[in-house]
Amino acid sequence: MTEYRKAFLKEQDELKALLWEFGPNEWNYLTPEGVNDEFSLVENGNAQVIVATIDAEIIGFAVLIDGVASPAYLEKYCDLQKIKFVGDVVVSSLHSGKGIATKLLEKCLLEAKNHKAHSVLIERHEENLASAGMMRKAGFEIIDTFFDPKKRATGSQNSVILEYKI
Repeated sequence: MTEYRKAFLKEQDELKALLWEFGPNEWNYLTPEGVNDEFSLVENGNAQVIVATIDAEIIGFAVLIDGVASPAYLEKYCDLQKIKFVGDVVVSSLHSGKGIATKLLEKCLLEAKNHKAHSVLIERHEENLASAGMMRKAGFEIIDTFFDPKKRATGSQNSVILEYKI
């Protein structure tokens, strides 16, 4: 049975290893600097990680970032003081297709609601169908699509911003 909880700081190396093993693909934009910056936010208390476990083994996670620590370009969509932003979401390929990523997003939404956020934003490559399905199932709606060649080297090179209003 899959269980969900907040990650412990001591699990950061394990989380990074999971991200580097199962996160990279043609649609995702992962850099060592970006991953380290994201986990620095966790260490500093500006983000938290929700993990999915089976028999105490971490099989996936999602990073929920405080709005004020989110990427600055998001301020064109909302007041960053009133939102949360979902950074990386990853699930082991051994457990994909079981709704775990969607459930991780739902746990992030609940956490955002508990922190009185007005909305939650998330970003993906326009053509990343797996992410699109997970985000749609969790209730996110597209609010913008834009050409983003610095992040997106394949396909349309478009990024999509989605929002869940609480």
